[in-house]
Amino acid sequence: MMNAAELLVAALEQEGVKQIFGVPGEENLDVVDALRHSSIELVLTRHEQAAAFMAATHGRLTGRPGVCLATLGPGALNLTTGAAYAQLGAMPMIMITGQKGVLHRRQARFQVVDIVSTMKPLTKMAHQIVSAETIPSLVREAFRVACEERPGPVHLELPEDVAASPAPDIALIPPHAIRLPVACPQALDCAAELIQQAERPLLMLGAAASRPHLADALSEFVRRVKIPFFNTQMGKGSVAGGSGRYMGTAALSERDYVHQAIDRADLIVSIGHDTVEKPPFLMGRGGPKVLHVGYIPATVEEVYFPDAELIGDVGPTLALLADRIEGRLPNAEALLPLREQILAHIGERAEEHRFPLPPQSIVHDVRQVIPEDGIVCLDNGIYKIWFARNYRTRVANTLLLDNALATMGAGLPSAMMASMLYPRRRVMAVCGDGGFMMNSHELETAVRLRLDLVVLILQDNAYGMIRWKQEAKGLADFGMTFGNPDFVAYAASFGAKGSRVETADGLVPALEAAFAEGGVHVVVAPVDYSENKRVLIDELRDKALG
Repeated sequence: MMNAAELLVAALEQEGVKQIFGVPGEENLDVVDALRHSSIELVLTRHEQAAAFMAATHGRLTGRPGVCLATLGPGALNLTTGAAYAQLGAMPMIMITGQKGVLHRRQARFQVVDIVSTMKPLTKMAHQIVSAETIPSLVREAFRVACEERPGPVHLELPEDVAASPAPDIALIPPHAIRLPVACPQALDCAAELIQQAERPLLMLGAAASRPHLADALSEFVRRVKIPFFNTQMGKGSVAGGSGRYMGTAALSERDYVHQAIDRADLIVSIGHDTVEKPPFLMGRGGPKVLHVGYIPATVEEVYFPDAELIGDVGPTLALLADRIEGRLPNAEALLPLREQILAHIGERAEEHRFPLPPQSIVHDVRQVIPEDGIVCLDNGIYKIWFARNYRTRVANTLLLDNALATMGAGLPSAMMASMLYPRRRVMAVCGDGGFMMNSHELETAVRLRLDLVVLILQDNAYGMIRWKQEAKGLADFGMTFGNPDFVAYAASFGAKGSRVETADGLVPALEAAFAEGGVHVVVAPVDYSENKRVLIDELRDKALG
């Protein structure tokens, strides 16, 4: 007879789980032993936070929940940042944690924290498994809840005495496909009328537009209706960035170059916008009307309150909408003449090489070495804004950034997960020196897994994003600088390779050499963030665009 831990692992196998990421502990040893006899690979990480980032990224890229594992107390608490990362980023994930026995606690309350209560506000569901009989239904429900719109994390706690208890012969509950409804005809008719009445329509593609397998439907919709589009930071790539109707990315909430088009639009068709993202534009009196198209109704915020909504399975719903308006939009391209000017501004100084490297040239050089299907995973820092607005994406989910929780430390683990899922693609993590050091120990994990991965560290010896905010507020430069290790030697200590960019034109050769050599390679590039003030503060504040 199997025990409850073995039944749990069998249920995970039935859900199609291939890997579990995590850190073992005394209270999850029965689960670890059950994994030893299963088809599931246990991927040991050096910190639970990295395990959660990897599991969340698995969910983001595949649409199927990634699974991570931790013990009780401190181990489980180390998952909370990853839980919030998945919750705000709408990434399906399952977290499994251990706990002291519920029947006998021979160590009293040593290490005992109420993790289920802690996880409830950070997850879609948090539940303690109290008997083996409940495991099949709880696991099936956990995966259902994690995947349904809006996707997110689910937590299951398995106390050690329950894990070791005998499991009777219980049938597992197999998953099945769920077909979402499409928008009703009346809503489609109203949306079509609103678009046909617009004199300057504009499409916006938000975070939910980057759901796996949606890109083809979105690209077809844009082709049919011929309305120009822009995207939010997390919506990048959901329609090919090389499209002749791409107007740019809203890297800032206002006064960015793309706002020339946003501010002149009289209707924004907002596809898949999620208000957890930093606002791509600010709604207000006298501004454009907004039609919200999404899997679920819009969350009404002070800066986002749509005039109409079209709710249903987004791909089929957009096809039905296109049937109603294709060829019937005389003003579809009214804003398109602004495109050349907007993109010209965005591309300024991209090929102007100097040393230390300005952010525009870094983005340009990374784009040169990454194929169309290559994946760039950003940590969080000021460079994220430059990549969001300047990096052209041609394939969905090939620029992974976090514009929801916007936590530091996720770049390297996310790239590790991308490399595991797509070993034949080029994968790069781009990290500031501050964010890299928050999970730099995972270099050992990447080396142990024999991943092919390039980690680009942008070094300025400071928390550059906060320094920029500090300067924008007119405050003195204080409390932002720190020291760093020799990153090349640091990489070597983990068994990775390392190199340093020493010249203005040295980044592309360094990255190409790293990819050609294979394995885990760290490339260190000094960065000059003086462009932040010139472009992101002075010009966008003082220059009257358009």
